[in-house]
Amino acid sequence: MLLAHAFGQRYELPIPLLLFVGGGAAIVVASFLVIAPRRVETPPAAETVEEPPRPGWGAAGVLALALVIICGLYGSQTVSENIVPTLFWLIAWIAVPLSCGVLGDWTRSVNPFAYLARLTDRPGLRRALLGTEAPVTWRFGWWPAVVLFFLAACGELVFNLWATVPAHTALVLLVYGVVSAACGLLFGGAWAERGEMFGALFATWGRLGLLRFGAQGRRGFGGGLDVPFEPSASRISFVLLLLVSVNFDGLLATPSWNRFEKGMPSHAALRTLTFLLLAAAIAVLFGAFAAAAARAGRHQATFRQALTGLLPSLLPIAFGYLLAHNLEYLAVNVQLLGPLIGNPIGMTSWPLHLPYPFNDTYEVHAHFLPTAFYWYVSVAVIIAVHVVAVLLAHRHLGRRGADERAARSSEYPWLVAMVAYTMLSLWLIAQPLVQEKQPPASPVKAQVAVSVTRG
Repeated sequence: MLLAHAFGQRYELPIPLLLFVGGGAAIVVASFLVIAPRRVETPPAAETVEEPPRPGWGAAGVLALALVIICGLYGSQTVSENIVPTLFWLIAWIAVPLSCGVLGDWTRSVNPFAYLARLTDRPGLRRALLGTEAPVTWRFGWWPAVVLFFLAACGELVFNLWATVPAHTALVLLVYGVVSAACGLLFGGAWAERGEMFGALFATWGRLGLLRFGAQGRRGFGGGLDVPFEPSASRISFVLLLLVSVNFDGLLATPSWNRFEKGMPSHAALRTLTFLLLAAAIAVLFGAFAAAAARAGRHQATFRQALTGLLPSLLPIAFGYLLAHNLEYLAVNVQLLGPLIGNPIGMTSWPLHLPYPFNDTYEVHAHFLPTAFYWYVSVAVIIAVHVVAVLLAHRHLGRRGADERAARSSEYPWLVAMVAYTMLSLWLIAQPLVQEKQPPASPVKAQVAVSVTRG
C-alpha cells in the first residue's frame, strides 16, 4: 500500500512550534515591508505563441492509458503489488502537477483524455452520428472540471480504500476516457479546454512553470500569472479547490482530527461535508479580504472581480503547500516504482524477470533522509511561496489603486490574510510531523507514524 505521506519518526523541535509559526509570519511581514515601497511597473505583454498538440504523443498517451487499464482490471488486486495505484495516485495525481508547477504544462500533447476529445471533434463524425456538423454550444463554464476534481480529491482523501483498488481505479479511468470522447464529439474543443479535469488541472499549475509550452504568458517562474483568470464563479472555484484540497489533506493528518473522527459513526460523510464546508469558508474568507482590499484601493470592483484579481497570488501558495505536504510521501513511495515496473500486474505468471531493483528483492527505504530535513524544507517552501504571493498581490493592487496612497492602503487587508494563512499552513504541516521539546522530567519516546494508506 502507499504510505500515508511517509511520515517517519516524530521530530522533536529545538524550539517551541509557536516560535516557528510566528517566525514564518514575521518573515512574510518583513517581505512586505521590503516590497511595499517599490513602484509597480506595467507588466510586459504576454506572449501568445501557440504550439498545437502533437498527435503522435497523444496516441502514445492513449496507448499508455490502455495498458494501465489492462493492468488494473486483470492484474493483482493487492494495492502494493499492482502498478496502477502508484502510477495514478502518486505520479499522475501528485508528481505530474508538481512538475507542471515547476516546468509548465508539458502534458498538453500527451494527455490521453484531451486527445480522445480532439479525436472525436470532427464535423464529419458529428454529421454521421448526430445529424449536424456544429458542436453543441458550451454553457457550463468550468463547472464540469470543478465537479470532477472534487470527486477525484474525495477519492484520494475520503474513499481512498475503495479508490486505490487497482480495478476500481482502472474502471474509473476507462469510463472517463469514454466520457471525454463523447464530450469531444458533442461539444468540440470546449470540453478539452474547460471541461476535461486533467487538462484544466495541469494548465492551471502550468501558469507557474518556467516554460510556457505554447500557453500565454512570459517565460520564467509565474509568467503565466500575468494573464488574468477568467472572472467567473466556476474558474474561481476550480483554483480555490486546488488550495482547499491540500489544506483538507493536511487537516486529516492532524492528531486533533483523528481524535475527533474516532467518535463519529460515518467518517466518509463527515469528511465530505467538512471538505465542502472548508471550501466554502476559504472562498468567503479570501473573498472578504479581497473585497476589503478593493474597497481600500477604491477599485470599483465587485466581490467576484476583487477575488479574481488576487487569485494569481493564491496559486503559488497552493503549489507550495502541495509540495511541502507531499515531499516525504513522494520521496519514499516513488521507490515502489522499481519492483512494480518489473512486474506491473503483480502476478506470478508475469513472464519477465528483471534484475534488482526491478524485482521483489528491493526494499523501500523509508528513512533515507532525516525527518528534520523534510520539516525545514517545508517551512522554507511555505514561507517562500507566501513571499511570492505578497509580491504578486503588491503588483496587482499597485496597478488597480486609485492613487499611490489608496494602493498602499489596499495591501494591508490582503497582508493580514497572507500572514494568517502562513501561520495556519505551518501549523497544519507540523501537526503530523513534529512534537515540541518536552521537559527533562517527562521524556517522550519517538513515535512511528507510518501508515499503510493515505488519509
